[in-house]
This record gives sequence, C-alpha cells and structure tokens, in this order.
Amino acid sequence: MATMVTPPKRPITMAVRLRRRTAIISRWLHIYLSMVSFAIVLFFSITGITLNHAEALGGKEKTTVTQGELPHEWLRPANEAEPDKLRIAEELRSRHKLHGAVSDFRVDDNQLEVSFKGPGYAADIFIDRDTNKYDLTETRNGFIAVINDLHKGRDTGAAWSMFIDICAALLTLVSLTGLVLLLFVYKRRVSGMIVAAAGALIAYLVYLRFVP
Repeated sequence: MATMVTPPKRPITMAVRLRRRTAIISRWLHIYLSMVSFAIVLFFSITGITLNHAEALGGKEKTTVTQGELPHEWLRPANEAEPDKLRIAEELRSRHKLHGAVSDFRVDDNQLEVSFKGPGYAADIFIDRDTNKYDLTETRNGFIAVINDLHKGRDTGAAWSMFIDICAALLTLVSLTGLVLLLFVYKRRVSGMIVAAAGALIAYLVYLRFVP
C-alpha cells in the first residue's frame, strides 16, 4: 500500500502577509465606512439634484413684515456710546422667535440694521434711532432651499462646516478603500480599472466640451 506524502508548506513571506493584511483592513474600512456614510451619500446625492434644479424645485417664498419698538436708551446710549449690539439682537431674537445667526449689524447716525441668516431663512430689521420704531422683514424660502443651503454650507455655522469636512474625508476614504479592494480582485482588476478610468475620462470630456 502506497503512502501519501504531504508536500511541505511553503513559508509565507513578509510581502504576502502584508498584502493579505492590506486586503483585510481595506475591506473592513470600506464596509463600515460605507455604512457610516450611507445617509451622507444619500443626502448629498439628492441635494445635488435639488441644487442643480433649484428654480424648478424651489418652494414658494414666504415673507412676513412686522413692526415694533425698542427703548430709546438702547438705541442712543448716554455719552454717545455705541448701542449694545448683543442686547438688541437677543431681544429681537427672543421677541420674534428669529432663527439663524446675526450676519450683519450696522450702526448709522439715524438707523440700525440687523440681519439674521440661516439655511433658507433671512430676517432683516431696520431700526429708527429717533422714533425707536423698527420694521422686521422675515423671509422663509422653503424646505428645498434649506437642504440646498445645507449642501453648500451657506449660513449654516462653523459646526456644520466642520461636519461637511468630515463627510468629505469619509467619502474620500470610501473611494480609496474601494479602489484598493479592486486591486485584490484579480479577475476584475483590469476591467475595473478600465471602467474607473473611463468614468474619469467622461467627466473630463464633459467639462472640456460643455463647460464654458
């Protein structure tokens, strides 16, 4: 009876170990980063369409005008000191439930101008320093304008701006780990790279041919 001889196992080189390790880490990162950024990709994809067709999809602008009055000593403090901007802005915000952040506060001899800005939202107040009366114009541009401004990071504050940077970093990692994974799929590597290059080339040609 013949005896089966098991061939000796070939030692795993450092290069092979490194390649396997890279494939495992890339797969793990790609899967979990894709799941984490799923909602982000969906949001920025949809708002990319609404932003590109803002006029067609935009809702109806709603504007309201309100009058009011502030204490005279707030508008013309003693000794010709400058008005307390924070106190006036916060009083207006509290009194009229204004949104957004103060984007501008101008002090002229006869008038104060205060502006609040937020995603899809604006409030402008003109205050007469002699009569103490003011006119408030509040504009709401609707849901589509809100998500479009969130997409662009316009009037959204520093925290949302940082969130957009984090999202961009996540999507970059998802793209790069996907590309690294493709290099380990030997049967699809060449065709995958050709498709990726074709996509990039199409984008460049569209830019070259149609963008003025």
